[in-house]
Amino acid sequence: MTLAQLFIFFILCQILIFLKLWKLYRIAGYSSYSALIPIYNSIVLMRIIRRPTWWVVLLYIPIVNLLMLPVVWIETSRSFGRNSISDSVYTLLSLGLFGFYINYFINVEYKKDRDLKAKTKFGEFIGSTIYAIIIATIVHAYFLQPFIIPTGSLEKSLLVGDFLLVSKFHYGARLPQTAISMPMMHDTIPLIKSRSYLKKPQLPYLRLPKLQKIKRNDIVVFNWPADTVRQFFKKEKRVDKPIDKKSNYVKRCVGLPGDTLSIVDGIIYINGTKSEMPYRANPLFPYLAYSSQGISSRKLIQNGIDDFNFRKYVIKNINQQIFDELKSQINVIDNDLKNFVVLTGPKGLPIKTVKKYRIQASEILESKKKLFLTEKEAENLIKTMPLDSLVQLIKIKTFNEDFFPNNLKYNWNEDQFGPITIPKAGDSVEINKVSFPLYKKIIQDYEKNDVKVLKNRILINNQEIKTYAFKQDYFWMMGDNRHNSEDSRSWGFVPEDHIIGKPVFIWMSIDGFMDGISNWKPRWNRIFSTVGGEGERKSYFGYFVGLLIIWQVLVFIRKRGKTN
Repeated sequence: MTLAQLFIFFILCQILIFLKLWKLYRIAGYSSYSALIPIYNSIVLMRIIRRPTWWVVLLYIPIVNLLMLPVVWIETSRSFGRNSISDSVYTLLSLGLFGFYINYFINVEYKKDRDLKAKTKFGEFIGSTIYAIIIATIVHAYFLQPFIIPTGSLEKSLLVGDFLLVSKFHYGARLPQTAISMPMMHDTIPLIKSRSYLKKPQLPYLRLPKLQKIKRNDIVVFNWPADTVRQFFKKEKRVDKPIDKKSNYVKRCVGLPGDTLSIVDGIIYINGTKSEMPYRANPLFPYLAYSSQGISSRKLIQNGIDDFNFRKYVIKNINQQIFDELKSQINVIDNDLKNFVVLTGPKGLPIKTVKKYRIQASEILESKKKLFLTEKEAENLIKTMPLDSLVQLIKIKTFNEDFFPNNLKYNWNEDQFGPITIPKAGDSVEINKVSFPLYKKIIQDYEKNDVKVLKNRILINNQEIKTYAFKQDYFWMMGDNRHNSEDSRSWGFVPEDHIIGKPVFIWMSIDGFMDGISNWKPRWNRIFSTVGGEGERKSYFGYFVGLLIIWQVLVFIRKRGKTN
């Protein structure tokens, strides 16, 4: 829906209000024509139903208005004596069109002094619940939204099990584009697993004024541009989603509009200069460690390194009972009962199970092991462990379709990429056979142009073009866990209209979050800490608890004083 179409829809709604309520306005003592004047008709209606004028604002906020409209419909019916439960049901089932029946087919009297208080406890509960949902929806859609980190693509900056608060207002809150959607639900209704929204109508892209622009190397939450799945890790028919219902991703913005980005041997360069990462950014790179003495996973973990693929154990007393207990957590590579060899994740065999069944297991030390390390971790590891060598694994260029722009003419990968210019609104780029694959998705999908390629000619909206001017800004997003992150290197640019917000606060952090609730352990040093900032991460949870205790003591003293 364009702005022009939205304006026409708005005018039609005003006409509908007039046709439905003009007579009721007159009965209530107002001019019938006041029902025809946009915005003013809503203000007058609030006076008629004796509700606050600021409710008018809620009627024009997307998503929130879906909650407010039924309330106003029922309040209008009650203001003219239609107080029964059946009247409320008819009002809701008719989507407010019951007002036509009241306006044209029955004689009604305006109840100016009607009691606004709920007549039953259940009525009070419903009213309180609706107000609570409205306030939560406003906060969720326009100010702060909670997110959970489910994958390790930003290790060690953000960890799996970090619970984030994401600011919508830093980069300017994006108004919801999907007009009809369940409040505070993304794309799926929990439990029943069905779609939580209607694809139409779609509102035009609008964003409230921003506090700041996205800065290079900011961590940003956005809608995944390439999202065509209803459920991750499940093969099914392609699903086309509205922008604001695409899956939420969090990455680091390493490239801004107008930047020329390249990656050489895993290092990012912006406009020919090596990109300097913030203090808390800890990019991970793959290394291969060699040691003739064998590499101990236990010692790696003691050194703070747990980002490796597996551990290998031999179990001497395997039996059916032990196997049944372990089979969901191991991969068997040798099923000889006397020499039962298994692979586990980095945490190894579960200690509780080992103790419970007295499992006789020993870890097989391998002479080489693939590790994912930061540069500092690599330097320290050489000093603290008896390694023969530690070699960073760097891919060479090979032509492929796995990485953006997913075209055999390009030989880019995780470690060798670009140079590529990130589009900026208003800037033009030359379009030819070589550059077209880089910008085709932008021109065709994000900026909604009709694209045709006829031999050596590229037609946009049936006109042959040599250059193209971009309509919006684009960004380049990457994970810090460079070889375990699906990011812009796989699917390209992130349009500005996909930006959601800026993670600002970690209010909870749980180690083992994906391993079941029995394995959860709070990371106390991360709870109530900021996402960005210079210096070491600091938890403010202790300060919060202290203030909470002081507040409760003051409340107790105040109550005791009143009692005395």
